[in-house]
Amino acid sequence: MSGIKDRLAKTLLNKKTVITKAVFWKIPHDSRKEDIHLKIGRYKKPSGIEFNEELELLAPKSELTLDHEEFQALIAFLQDSYEPFRQGVNAFLPLDRPFDVANAEQIRALFSIPDKRELVRFILQNHVIPDDLAAGLRQARRARAVRELAQMLKENLREAPWQEWFQRNSWVLGSQFVRVLEERSIDTQHISDFLMEAYDGFLDVVEIKRPEGNLSFWAGTLDHGNYVPSADLTKAVAQATRYIYEVEREANSVKFLERIDGVKTVKPRCILIYGRSDGWNGRQNEAYRILNASYHNLTVLTYDHVLARARRISGVEA
Repeated sequence: MSGIKDRLAKTLLNKKTVITKAVFWKIPHDSRKEDIHLKIGRYKKPSGIEFNEELELLAPKSELTLDHEEFQALIAFLQDSYEPFRQGVNAFLPLDRPFDVANAEQIRALFSIPDKRELVRFILQNHVIPDDLAAGLRQARRARAVRELAQMLKENLREAPWQEWFQRNSWVLGSQFVRVLEERSIDTQHISDFLMEAYDGFLDVVEIKRPEGNLSFWAGTLDHGNYVPSADLTKAVAQATRYIYEVEREANSVKFLERIDGVKTVKPRCILIYGRSDGWNGRQNEAYRILNASYHNLTVLTYDHVLARARRISGVEA
Protein backbone atom coordinates (compact mmCIF):
# COMPACT_ATOMS: atom_id res chain seq x y z
CA MET A 1 0.00 0.00 0.00
CA SER A 2 1.35 3.42 -0.90
CA GLY A 3 1.02 6.60 1.13
CA ILE A 4 -2.09 8.77 1.64
CA LYS A 5 -2.85 11.30 -1.11
CA ASP A 6 -5.75 12.87 -3.09
CA ARG A 7 -7.22 14.84 -0.22
CA LEU A 8 -10.25 17.18 -0.36
CA ALA A 9 -11.49 19.32 2.54
CA LYS A 10 -14.69 21.34 2.98
CA THR A 11 -15.66 23.76 5.74
CA LEU A 12 -19.20 22.93 6.82
CA LEU A 13 -19.63 25.63 9.45
CA ASN A 14 -17.39 28.46 10.60
CA LYS A 15 -18.28 30.08 13.91
CA LYS A 16 -16.36 32.52 16.07
CA THR A 17 -14.53 29.93 18.16
CA VAL A 18 -15.35 26.64 16.47
CA ILE A 19 -15.10 25.30 12.94
CA THR A 20 -16.69 22.14 11.50
CA LYS A 21 -14.94 20.47 8.60
CA ALA A 22 -15.29 17.40 6.42
CA VAL A 23 -12.32 15.79 4.71
CA PHE A 24 -12.22 13.15 1.98
CA TRP A 25 -9.08 11.29 1.26
CA LYS A 26 -8.33 8.46 -1.10
CA ILE A 27 -5.97 5.62 -0.21
CA PRO A 28 -4.71 3.97 -3.39
CA HIS A 29 -3.95 0.24 -3.34
CA ASP A 30 -1.72 -1.82 -5.60
CA SER A 31 -4.87 -3.66 -6.75
CA ARG A 32 -6.35 -0.30 -7.84
CA LYS A 33 -9.25 -0.91 -5.47
CA GLU A 34 -11.03 2.33 -4.55
CA ASP A 35 -10.71 3.20 -0.86
CA ILE A 36 -12.19 6.56 0.16
CA HIS A 37 -12.41 7.63 3.80
CA LEU A 38 -14.38 10.49 5.33
CA LYS A 39 -13.46 12.43 8.45
CA ILE A 40 -15.90 14.84 10.08
CA GLY A 41 -14.60 16.96 12.92
CA ARG A 42 -15.39 19.95 15.06
CA TYR A 43 -12.33 22.00 16.07
CA LYS A 44 -11.43 24.91 18.35
CA LYS A 45 -10.09 27.92 16.56
CA PRO A 46 -6.74 29.20 17.84
CA SER A 47 -7.20 32.42 19.79
CA GLY A 48 -5.06 35.47 19.20
CA ILE A 49 -3.75 34.34 15.80
CA GLU A 50 -5.17 34.25 12.31
CA PHE A 51 -7.06 31.03 11.52
CA ASN A 52 -5.26 28.41 9.45
CA GLU A 53 -7.23 25.90 7.38
CA GLU A 54 -4.92 22.99 8.17
CA LEU A 55 -6.60 20.55 10.55
CA GLU A 56 -3.32 19.55 12.09
CA LEU A 57 -3.04 23.01 13.64
CA LEU A 58 -6.52 22.85 15.20
CA ALA A 59 -7.43 21.34 18.57
CA PRO A 60 -10.21 18.76 17.98
CA LYS A 61 -13.39 18.94 20.07
CA SER A 62 -14.67 15.78 18.37
CA GLU A 63 -13.73 13.72 15.32
CA LEU A 64 -15.24 10.77 13.49
CA THR A 65 -13.54 8.89 10.67
CA LEU A 66 -15.54 6.53 8.44
CA ASP A 67 -13.73 3.91 6.39
CA HIS A 68 -14.81 3.11 2.83
CA GLU A 69 -17.50 0.61 3.81
CA GLU A 70 -19.01 2.85 6.46
CA PHE A 71 -18.89 5.84 4.13
CA GLN A 72 -20.74 3.97 1.35
CA ALA A 73 -23.39 2.85 3.84
CA LEU A 74 -23.83 6.47 4.93
CA ILE A 75 -24.28 7.58 1.31
CA ALA A 76 -26.96 4.93 0.76
CA PHE A 77 -28.73 5.92 3.97
CA LEU A 78 -28.82 9.60 3.00
CA GLN A 79 -30.03 8.86 -0.52
CA ASP A 80 -32.82 6.58 0.67
CA SER A 81 -33.89 8.29 3.86
CA TYR A 82 -33.24 12.00 3.95
CA GLU A 83 -36.02 13.27 1.70
CA PRO A 84 -38.77 11.01 3.09
CA PHE A 85 -37.67 11.86 6.64
CA ARG A 86 -37.62 15.59 5.85
CA GLN A 87 -41.18 15.33 4.59
CA GLY A 88 -42.28 13.50 7.69
CA VAL A 89 -42.60 10.04 6.14
CA ASN A 90 -41.91 7.30 8.70
CA ALA A 91 -42.13 4.35 6.31
CA PHE A 92 -41.37 4.29 2.61
CA LEU A 93 -40.33 1.94 -0.18
CA PRO A 94 -37.22 2.71 -2.23
CA LEU A 95 -38.46 2.36 -5.80
CA ASP A 96 -35.04 1.40 -7.10
CA ARG A 97 -35.09 -1.67 -4.79
CA PRO A 98 -38.79 -2.58 -4.57
CA PHE A 99 -38.24 -6.27 -3.90
CA ASP A 100 -35.91 -6.01 -0.92
CA VAL A 101 -37.10 -8.32 1.85
CA ALA A 102 -37.11 -5.37 4.27
CA ASN A 103 -39.89 -3.75 2.24
CA ALA A 104 -42.30 -6.61 2.93
CA GLU A 105 -42.71 -5.52 6.55
CA GLN A 106 -43.78 -2.03 5.49
CA ILE A 107 -46.23 -3.41 2.92
CA ARG A 108 -47.70 -5.71 5.58
CA ALA A 109 -48.02 -2.74 7.94
CA LEU A 110 -50.10 -0.88 5.36
CA PHE A 111 -52.45 -3.79 4.73
CA SER A 112 -52.83 -4.59 8.45
CA ILE A 113 -54.69 -1.33 9.12
CA PRO A 114 -57.78 -2.35 11.15
CA ASP A 115 -60.29 -0.32 9.12
CA LYS A 116 -60.38 -2.65 6.12
CA ARG A 117 -63.33 -0.95 4.42
CA GLU A 118 -61.57 2.42 4.47
CA LEU A 119 -58.37 0.78 3.27
CA VAL A 120 -60.19 -0.82 0.33
CA ARG A 121 -61.87 2.50 -0.50
CA PHE A 122 -58.50 4.26 -0.47
CA ILE A 123 -56.88 1.60 -2.70
CA LEU A 124 -59.73 1.65 -5.22
CA GLN A 125 -60.09 5.44 -5.36
CA ASN A 126 -56.37 5.99 -5.87
CA HIS A 127 -55.78 3.03 -8.22
CA VAL A 128 -53.06 1.71 -5.91
CA ILE A 129 -53.38 -1.84 -7.25
CA PRO A 130 -53.82 -2.22 -11.05
CA ASP A 131 -56.50 -4.62 -12.25
CA ASP A 132 -54.03 -7.16 -13.63
CA LEU A 133 -52.09 -7.20 -10.35
CA ALA A 134 -55.32 -7.60 -8.35
CA ALA A 135 -56.33 -10.52 -10.57
CA GLY A 136 -52.91 -12.11 -10.13
CA LEU A 137 -53.03 -11.72 -6.35
CA ARG A 138 -56.53 -13.21 -6.21
CA GLN A 139 -55.44 -16.17 -8.34
CA ALA A 140 -52.33 -16.77 -6.21
CA ARG A 141 -54.34 -16.57 -2.99
CA ARG A 142 -56.89 -19.05 -4.29
CA ALA A 143 -54.22 -21.45 -5.51
CA ARG A 144 -52.60 -21.38 -2.07
CA ALA A 145 -56.00 -22.01 -0.45
CA VAL A 146 -56.57 -25.06 -2.67
CA ARG A 147 -53.22 -26.56 -1.69
CA GLU A 148 -53.98 -25.83 1.97
CA LEU A 149 -57.40 -27.54 1.70
CA ALA A 150 -55.88 -30.62 0.08
CA GLN A 151 -53.33 -30.84 2.91
CA MET A 152 -55.98 -30.35 5.61
CA LEU A 153 -57.96 -33.28 4.21
CA LYS A 154 -54.96 -35.50 4.97
CA GLU A 155 -55.01 -34.54 8.66
CA ASN A 156 -57.35 -35.26 11.56
CA LEU A 157 -58.51 -31.74 12.41
CA ARG A 158 -61.18 -30.46 14.75
CA GLU A 159 -64.00 -28.27 13.47
CA ALA A 160 -62.38 -24.90 14.32
CA PRO A 161 -59.65 -25.02 11.61
CA TRP A 162 -62.32 -25.84 9.02
CA GLN A 163 -64.46 -22.90 10.12
CA GLU A 164 -61.42 -20.62 9.85
CA TRP A 165 -60.58 -21.92 6.37
CA PHE A 166 -64.10 -21.39 5.03
CA GLN A 167 -64.20 -17.96 6.68
CA ARG A 168 -61.13 -16.95 4.68
CA ASN A 169 -62.17 -18.72 1.48
CA SER A 170 -65.94 -18.36 1.13
CA TRP A 171 -65.43 -18.09 -2.67
CA VAL A 172 -65.32 -21.91 -2.84
CA LEU A 173 -69.04 -21.97 -2.01
CA GLY A 174 -69.85 -20.30 -5.30
CA SER A 175 -70.49 -16.91 -6.81
CA GLN A 176 -73.93 -16.69 -5.22
CA PHE A 177 -72.32 -15.44 -1.99
CA VAL A 178 -70.84 -11.98 -1.64
CA ARG A 179 -69.78 -11.97 2.00
CA VAL A 180 -69.73 -13.80 5.32
CA LEU A 181 -71.64 -11.94 8.02
CA GLU A 182 -69.97 -11.34 11.36
CA GLU A 183 -73.12 -12.56 13.14
CA ARG A 184 -73.59 -16.32 13.53
CA SER A 185 -76.41 -16.54 16.05
CA ILE A 186 -79.91 -17.05 14.73
CA ASP A 187 -81.34 -16.89 18.24
CA THR A 188 -80.12 -17.78 21.72
CA GLN A 189 -80.44 -21.52 21.05
CA HIS A 190 -79.33 -21.83 17.43
CA ILE A 191 -75.87 -20.78 16.27
CA SER A 192 -74.91 -21.56 12.68
CA ASP A 193 -71.39 -21.93 11.35
CA PHE A 194 -71.94 -19.09 8.86
CA LEU A 195 -74.65 -16.67 7.90
CA MET A 196 -74.04 -15.46 4.36
CA GLU A 197 -75.28 -12.63 2.20
CA ALA A 198 -76.13 -13.91 -1.28
CA TYR A 199 -75.59 -11.90 -4.46
CA ASP A 200 -79.31 -10.99 -4.46
CA GLY A 201 -79.03 -9.43 -1.00
CA PHE A 202 -80.79 -12.24 0.87
CA LEU A 203 -79.63 -14.32 3.80
CA ASP A 204 -78.44 -17.94 3.46
CA VAL A 205 -76.94 -20.42 5.92
CA VAL A 206 -73.81 -22.58 5.68
CA GLU A 207 -73.27 -25.46 8.07
CA ILE A 208 -70.12 -27.61 8.12
CA LYS A 209 -69.30 -30.90 9.79
CA ARG A 210 -65.67 -31.87 9.95
CA PRO A 211 -64.75 -34.67 7.52
CA GLU A 212 -63.10 -36.79 10.22
CA GLY A 213 -64.71 -38.20 13.37
CA ASN A 214 -66.19 -41.38 11.88
CA LEU A 215 -69.14 -39.54 10.33
CA SER A 216 -70.12 -41.72 7.39
CA PHE A 217 -72.12 -40.34 4.48
CA TRP A 218 -73.96 -43.53 3.50
CA ALA A 219 -75.60 -46.08 5.76
CA GLY A 220 -73.64 -49.29 6.28
CA THR A 221 -76.21 -51.40 4.44
CA LEU A 222 -78.26 -50.86 1.30
CA ASP A 223 -82.03 -50.37 1.51
CA HIS A 224 -83.81 -52.29 -1.24
CA GLY A 225 -80.58 -52.15 -3.20
CA ASN A 226 -80.23 -48.37 -2.78
CA TYR A 227 -77.66 -46.23 -1.01
CA VAL A 228 -79.34 -44.18 1.73
CA PRO A 229 -78.01 -41.45 4.07
CA SER A 230 -76.40 -42.55 7.30
CA ALA A 231 -78.00 -41.72 10.64
CA ASP A 232 -75.31 -39.07 11.21
CA LEU A 233 -76.01 -37.40 7.87
CA THR A 234 -79.75 -37.49 8.57
CA LYS A 235 -79.13 -35.71 11.89
CA ALA A 236 -76.98 -33.09 10.15
CA VAL A 237 -79.69 -32.50 7.55
CA ALA A 238 -82.29 -32.15 10.31
CA GLN A 239 -80.08 -29.57 12.04
CA ALA A 240 -79.57 -27.61 8.82
CA THR A 241 -83.29 -27.54 8.02
CA ARG A 242 -83.99 -26.44 11.59
CA TYR A 243 -81.69 -23.48 11.08
CA ILE A 244 -83.62 -22.56 7.94
CA TYR A 245 -86.87 -22.70 9.88
CA GLU A 246 -85.51 -20.58 12.75
CA VAL A 247 -84.17 -17.95 10.33
CA GLU A 248 -87.62 -17.70 8.76
CA ARG A 249 -89.14 -17.23 12.21
CA GLU A 250 -86.76 -14.34 12.86
CA ALA A 251 -87.47 -12.67 9.51
CA ASN A 252 -89.57 -9.91 11.06
CA SER A 253 -87.47 -9.43 14.18
CA VAL A 254 -86.00 -5.92 14.30
CA LYS A 255 -83.20 -7.05 16.61
CA PHE A 256 -82.28 -9.94 14.29
CA LEU A 257 -82.22 -7.67 11.24
CA GLU A 258 -79.97 -5.24 13.11
CA ARG A 259 -77.55 -8.05 14.00
CA ILE A 260 -77.31 -9.20 10.38
CA ASP A 261 -76.77 -5.69 8.97
CA GLY A 262 -80.28 -5.49 7.52
CA VAL A 263 -79.73 -8.38 5.07
CA LYS A 264 -83.15 -9.45 3.78
CA THR A 265 -84.53 -12.75 5.08
CA VAL A 266 -86.88 -14.45 2.62
CA LYS A 267 -86.85 -18.19 1.91
CA PRO A 268 -83.29 -18.82 3.13
CA ARG A 269 -81.30 -21.71 1.71
CA CYS A 270 -78.58 -23.77 3.33
CA ILE A 271 -75.39 -25.46 2.17
CA LEU A 272 -74.38 -28.43 4.32
CA ILE A 273 -70.76 -29.56 3.95
CA TYR A 274 -70.44 -33.11 5.19
CA GLY A 275 -68.17 -36.14 4.78
CA ARG A 276 -65.93 -37.42 1.98
CA SER A 277 -66.67 -38.73 -1.51
CA ASP A 278 -63.21 -39.42 -2.94
CA GLY A 279 -63.77 -43.20 -2.97
CA TRP A 280 -67.33 -43.30 -4.26
CA ASN A 281 -68.39 -45.60 -7.05
CA GLY A 282 -70.76 -44.73 -9.87
CA ARG A 283 -73.89 -45.85 -8.02
CA GLN A 284 -72.98 -43.73 -4.98
CA ASN A 285 -72.47 -40.68 -7.18
CA GLU A 286 -75.87 -41.34 -8.73
CA ALA A 287 -77.48 -41.72 -5.29
CA TYR A 288 -75.92 -38.43 -4.22
CA ARG A 289 -77.44 -36.67 -7.22
CA ILE A 290 -80.88 -38.08 -6.37
CA LEU A 291 -80.48 -37.13 -2.71
CA ASN A 292 -79.73 -33.48 -3.48
CA ALA A 293 -82.62 -33.32 -5.92
CA SER A 294 -85.00 -34.20 -3.09
CA TYR A 295 -84.22 -30.96 -1.22
CA HIS A 296 -85.62 -27.66 -2.43
CA ASN A 297 -83.74 -25.32 -0.07
CA LEU A 298 -80.74 -27.43 0.99
CA THR A 299 -77.61 -28.50 -0.89
CA VAL A 300 -75.28 -31.14 0.53
CA LEU A 301 -71.61 -31.00 -0.52
CA THR A 302 -68.80 -33.28 0.55
CA TYR A 303 -65.35 -31.90 1.23
CA ASP A 304 -64.14 -33.54 -1.97
CA HIS A 305 -66.85 -31.71 -3.90
CA VAL A 306 -65.61 -28.47 -2.34
CA LEU A 307 -62.01 -29.32 -3.27
CA ALA A 308 -62.97 -30.14 -6.86
CA ARG A 309 -64.94 -26.89 -7.12
CA ALA A 310 -62.03 -24.91 -5.68
CA ARG A 311 -59.63 -26.45 -8.18
CA ARG A 312 -61.94 -25.66 -11.07
CA ILE A 313 -62.46 -22.03 -9.97
CA SER A 314 -58.75 -21.43 -9.33
CA GLY A 315 -57.44 -23.46 -12.25
CA VAL A 316 -55.20 -25.52 -9.95
CA GLU A 317 -54.76 -29.12 -11.06
CA ALA A 318 -54.92 -32.02 -8.65
